[in-house]
Amino acid sequence: MKRWIAIGLLVVVVGGIIVYNKILKPAPGAGGPGGQAGGGGKGAAGRGGLGGPGAGQTAAVSGFIVAPTSIQEQVVASGSLLASEQVDIYPEVAGRIVTLNIQEGRSVQKGALLIKLYDADLRAQLQKLYVQEENARRTEERNRQLLQRGGISQQEYDIVTTNLKSALADIELVKAQIRRTEIRAPFTGVIGLRNVSPGAYVSPSTLIARLQQVSSLKLDFSIPEKYGASVKVGSVVDFTVDGVRQNFKGNVYAIDPGVEEETRNLRIRARATNPGATLRPGMFAKVNLIINTDRALVVPTQAVIPQTRGKQVAIINKGKAVFRDVTTGIRSASTVEITSGLEQGDTVITTGLNFLRPDSPVKIAKVEGLPGKKPAAGASGANVSMR
Repeated sequence: MKRWIAIGLLVVVVGGIIVYNKILKPAPGAGGPGGQAGGGGKGAAGRGGLGGPGAGQTAAVSGFIVAPTSIQEQVVASGSLLASEQVDIYPEVAGRIVTLNIQEGRSVQKGALLIKLYDADLRAQLQKLYVQEENARRTEERNRQLLQRGGISQQEYDIVTTNLKSALADIELVKAQIRRTEIRAPFTGVIGLRNVSPGAYVSPSTLIARLQQVSSLKLDFSIPEKYGASVKVGSVVDFTVDGVRQNFKGNVYAIDPGVEEETRNLRIRARATNPGATLRPGMFAKVNLIINTDRALVVPTQAVIPQTRGKQVAIINKGKAVFRDVTTGIRSASTVEITSGLEQGDTVITTGLNFLRPDSPVKIAKVEGLPGKKPAAGASGANVSMR
């Protein structure tokens, strides 16, 4: 029993000596228990500096001066191609087709006669009215001469002129009815497939065919409302269609004044040429729109610090690190747009962010900026305080 007690005491003594030599024994040259003086000791100065946890020490960091610049963003949207002009051809009146001048899939000129309906009864009525009009003219001429000689009163002459004007109006009415039996092309375009045959009886609800103008096409697409201010009449858009290995261009010529409530998108319409009739109305188009921002504030990607509910950047204000919440926009491989939270002239910290704390002192070791932007005066000094 005594033997084991002696062995235990020996182990405790040897362990105590080892702990003292390895941990508790002061380093050579250490000035006292605090270890704050001495040529080679690890005092507070040894724990401070960039990357160290020591408080009150000035960290050397790199800064980036925020300045406005021009940036581009590519927005991809889905669109549809529409005919420049399109009309479904219906007859205005009911009748039997006596002439059908529709060649399916062929071009027609503006004003060309497409369909003629039966109008023999109307033409007979027109001839009758011509006879009445001629008789009314002779009567008016005789009564005008009698009025000049005092043979009739002014009232009697007015009745005769009224009959003449009535005959002329009846003639114009029948002519209008005859014109309604003719269907002419309202514009130059390509006629589609017809749905009737010669001799068929049609009514105003009968679809004859569709006429489309395809020498140029309309491109309809929608973009998120936040890009609305960046798109203007005259902006150029690129688009592609399935099955055609070619890029097409269009020019914006109309913007819907309102935003769709369901999708919060803004409808835009562009006009595109159609060389060789390659494009067809109804095609799906993939639209590429370049959004230019002239005075955007951007910072290097590494300057943005992700947070649980947002993003932050650290700026230098009066020689100290100040953290700000920011909202980001367009992102590229090396830069990020800051839409809110920064101002022109702010100096953003780009290095040593993992070891910075709010209001910790910093000094600028290197100042960067956008190409062509000169740093503010004194920005290269080690102890410069910038906002």
